Amino acid sequence: MYILTEKIAAQLEKSRIADYTQLLNRPWKLIWLNLLAGSAKGVGIAIGFTFFAATIIYFLQALGALNLPIIGDYIADIVRIVQRQLELG
Repeated sequence: MYILTEKIAAQLEKSRIADYTQLLNRPWKLIWLNLLAGSAKGVGIAIGFTFFAATIIYFLQALGALNLPIIGDYIADIVRIVQRQLELG
């Protein structure tokens, strides 16, 4: 019985249930941690999307420089659309 109790106690300690219950008893700390985590996720998404978009634009510019007939027209259309949106905005 003692060994079983020790195993259960060790598993509870590993799951950090005590920390979780303390966090639930302090709602402002829980709100602060969630706000911080959400902000970090937002910044990470913004940085990731910026890198992804820059990479795509770089490849589109490289394809546009090759003057491929079909792809070049498509890229030119995209550039015109973006310029029109920038003028309207």
